[in-house]
Amino acid sequence: MVEDIAKGISFFCQNIHKYGGDPDRLYLAGQSAGAHLAACALIEQAKKEASEEIPTLAWRASQFKAFLGISGGYNLPALSHHFHTRGFYRSFFLRVMEGEESLQKYSPELGVRSPDFQNAAHMLPATILFHGRADYSIPFLASVDFADALRFVHVQVTTKLYPEKTHTDLFLQDPMRGGQNQLVADILAVVHANDREAQEKDAAAPPRRRMVPECLLQLARKVSPF
Repeated sequence: MVEDIAKGISFFCQNIHKYGGDPDRLYLAGQSAGAHLAACALIEQAKKEASEEIPTLAWRASQFKAFLGISGGYNLPALSHHFHTRGFYRSFFLRVMEGEESLQKYSPELGVRSPDFQNAAHMLPATILFHGRADYSIPFLASVDFADALRFVHVQVTTKLYPEKTHTDLFLQDPMRGGQNQLVADILAVVHANDREAQEKDAAAPPRRRMVPECLLQLARKVSPF
């Protein structure tokens, strides 16, 4: 999956200009498993970028203005214990991940803390981590701990924690409520930080319409396993 993500990012970087995008203003974002996989791909590419043994790369971690991680899990050994308490038993998780070794290998937080990553850390883009404090699928401390690891190797990092928001509130229930969406506003504030025209358009945008009655959203929130 990490290889697939890396290939997708490569296509994006090499072809975005064909779709009217600005290759000098690239942002990478992922939610939940997408945040985890994108972080894995960035870290692997940063190591390749820092290595003189690989002179040509299809894309570079340093190309991106920022990485936006939303409700991600970045330490799989720690998450495996949390999942176990919620019924996703560790023995099954290890089978899915093909063993304990993979938990270490595909944990962005552990990768950043590894001594052999020190020379590649400066290749990582600025990182903004978003997480709901009421997330019981992936606890918000996953983002807090990853942010601490990134700061330790001098990566610019910001965390935005949302009170009383669950794993799905941020990207599912809240958009369906309509009105102003705080996560979208925070993301646009990053992407449009130096674009006054875009900021004015964001400010003038009408509130989004409600898609689902609140009673159904509350019911979904109660029965959702996430």
